Amino acid sequence: MQLGKAVRIERIMNRNDGRTIIVPLDHGVTVGPIYGLVDLRDTVNQVAEGGANAMLMHKGIPRCSHRQGGRDIGLIIHLSASTSLSPYPNAKCLVGTVTDALKLGADAVSLHINLGDESESQMLADLGRVCSEANEWGMPVLAMMYARGQKIKDEYDPEIVAHCARVGAELGADIVKVNYTGDPETFRNVVDGCCVPVVIAGGPRLNDQRDLVQMVYDSVQAGGAGLSVGRNIFQHPSPQKIVTALNKVVHQDWDVEAAMELL
Repeated sequence: MQLGKAVRIERIMNRNDGRTIIVPLDHGVTVGPIYGLVDLRDTVNQVAEGGANAMLMHKGIPRCSHRQGGRDIGLIIHLSASTSLSPYPNAKCLVGTVTDALKLGADAVSLHINLGDESESQMLADLGRVCSEANEWGMPVLAMMYARGQKIKDEYDPEIVAHCARVGAELGADIVKVNYTGDPETFRNVVDGCCVPVVIAGGPRLNDQRDLVQMVYDSVQAGGAGLSVGRNIFQHPSPQKIVTALNKVVHQDWDVEAAMELL
């Protein structure tokens, strides 16, 4: 691995355990300024102080969220987008470049790919091209890989999730984000079939924070590399507290009961 890429990966992943807590804050493009994304400096400060390894956002938002103090946190610039207002919300297009991310001092870039969508071929072409360009600059790539389309009956199906993860790795991503399959046994198969670190998505807003802690615990026990969770963190009553609890699970191997005592 290139030295530059190795250094950047260590800024978004714990170098001692190879795991990470990423908090995506890119939802403003998709659904607008929802709760948790209005005062971005406060949100970033809370997740940073809780021990998150990295935050993820579009290229225009670092100027609204940069802090000149507090705990450091890695920066991942998201390069693809669509909105909920579109008749084709699963069709993601490129809205940024690796160069944009470099100019912002980012530690990685990310793309969202929906396999099964009618525009799948374009999204895969974008992922392949960005991975090639990023590799030239030693910039890590996080690929958010989902299965969403007319042929997809269950996007959480273990075989489909494993396929999604493998596509990301095959096209050059350094970290892959996928849905959790629901149990450690099937998720271990996802991890085993992907030669790069696999992190889980948080999915829709959960009613019970214990469900989130349990899901993260189970995924890590199955060999997962942590999480990339947005709404279930930034819309939590205390983002700092939930990140602190998840930090104990991901980086200190606490069990669920011990982590829940912090909440």
